[in-house]
Amino acid sequence: MATGGVDSTCSSPTKKKPAKIGMFEYADGSQYLGEWNENGEREGTGHLVLSDGTRYDGSFIQGLFSGLGVLRFPDGAKYEGEFLQGWFHGHGIFWRADGMRFEGEFRGGRIWGHGLVTFADETHGFPRNEGFFQDCRFLRKYRCPIVIHRAQKVAMLARAIVDAS
Repeated sequence: MATGGVDSTCSSPTKKKPAKIGMFEYADGSQYLGEWNENGEREGTGHLVLSDGTRYDGSFIQGLFSGLGVLRFPDGAKYEGEFLQGWFHGHGIFWRADGMRFEGEFRGGRIWGHGLVTFADETHGFPRNEGFFQDCRFLRKYRCPIVIHRAQKVAMLARAIVDAS
């Protein structure tokens, strides 16, 4: 075994075993059930329910949402996709409580990149709200089916990981 958790025989990262698997209830009533690292941080796969009813199921790195996961809000809104350091970051799908959704790219917790807006009635607006978004604002219209397909695939993978755990 080489340093840094890489197996020198196949050059692929190996998953570190969690130091502990268990449940913890925080002073504010939030609860976490899942894997912990040796520093006492949430690390690996886990389920976090916040005191307001918000629920996250997915991967953690150094205590923060990172990797694939599903975040459900008490009002019915939901995000399925990639996270980085606690933020929606990468590809995914965000559903608002009213049924409107955005499929595409996110950066730092905001819609930022290519994607498609679909309204609750399954229309996309006129003109079609597909193209480039920055800081949650639609800026340029053009087709981006590859990004939309990737967002759908990542959301499906996030759901599958949650369902398997």
